[in-house]
Parts: sequence; structure tokens; C-alpha cells
Amino acid sequence: MKIFGIGMNYAAHNKELGNALLYSEDGSSCGEDGSLQHPPVVFTKADSALLTGGKPFFIPDFTSRCDYETELVVRICRLGRSISERFAHRYYDAVTVGIDFTARDMQQELRSQGLPWDLCKGFDGSAAVGRFVLKETLEHSLQDLHFRLDINGETVQSGHTADMLHTVDHLVSYISQFFTLKMGDLIFTGTPAGIGPVHINDHLDGYLEGEHVLSFNVK
Repeated sequence: MKIFGIGMNYAAHNKELGNALLYSEDGSSCGEDGSLQHPPVVFTKADSALLTGGKPFFIPDFTSRCDYETELVVRICRLGRSISERFAHRYYDAVTVGIDFTARDMQQELRSQGLPWDLCKGFDGSAAVGRFVLKETLEHSLQDLHFRLDINGETVQSGHTADMLHTVDHLVSYISQFFTLKMGDLIFTGTPAGIGPVHINDHLDGYLEGEHVLSFNVK
């Protein structure tokens, strides 16, 4: 099983991290012709990063700031490589809310040195995933879904997939040009604005279209 993450896929999140992408008046990253200037930013997480079943997340000792990043997570359901974007919808069957935990202080240090993100993104337990919802049961398309994260009963982050710079189908197609996608692979599709740190004894709840799909504690 492979876990893919997408960085900087929401314009507002790009801005809150001080990213240098160009933005159009509507907040998109685009060139003069209106096309996106950058391909998806793809990184991977180790399979030991997967956290499921409401198991607690343990803040690692090597970071002084561990941030939540709430995301729509897509589950791949069939084998595919070099998938055409118009057929990409055939290769995933379910979605949920997940948390891409990031050792933010370490990420800033790695970025400053031009180094990869593996250590700050792919550590054990850093990919929390909720209960999957079959896409055929959703009232809206994948590019019209609302999701949110509550911590200790207070909403701290919310997103709308319509704001993605790269759609789910484009992500599936793009990733498949480099990696063979297999049943059970997961794609974390990027986080909107509103990231922040977690603390010991926090309780996290994730919602997809108002449905409670994720719940666990921080230790």
C-alpha cells in the first residue's frame, strides 16, 4: 500500500505558509493564459504512517510543533498506470477525512536546506484516516464536498473541495504517470487554510458533508 500526499493544493493555504506561487484575482495559481503554473506537489508517507480505527496519535519527541492538516482522502480501487484524466473516476471508490500530521518546525528547517519532506511528513502515525464513505452514496460530486475538523468540540479548520487547485481526477491521472496505482492506495488531496498545532489530550473529530467519520485522541 502506498500513501500519497499533495502539498499546496489550496490557494489560501499557500498564502498562509508564505508560498511564492502566483495568484489570480480569484485566488488560483495561474499563468497569464489562465493555466496552472505548477504541477501537483507530490510526496509519500511510509505505510507505518497509517493511523486508523480511532487509535490515538502520539506526538513525536523530535518536534516542538506538530500541526494538523485536514484533508479529503481518496481510496484507489483498481490497478492503473498512465491513467487518462477522463477515466480517472473509475479508479477510486470511496473518500473520507484524514489528518496529514506535519512536524512543522522540522519542515521549515528541511525547506531552508532544500531537503525532502520525508522526515517531517512520513513518520509513524502521521496519516490518520477516518471511516470511508462510498462515492456512490454521496449527494454531491467529489469537487463539491465540505469537510471540517473539530478539536475539543470547536471547529478549527474547514474546506470545500471546489477550491482545489488540482482536482481529484487530475491528481489520480498525474500520480499514475510515475507510480502504478494499486487497490488500497490512498491519496491525501491537500489541506485548506487553518492549520495549527495539536497538544496532548486534544480530541479530534472529522466530518465529511456533516457526517462524523473520524475520531481519536492525541497523546
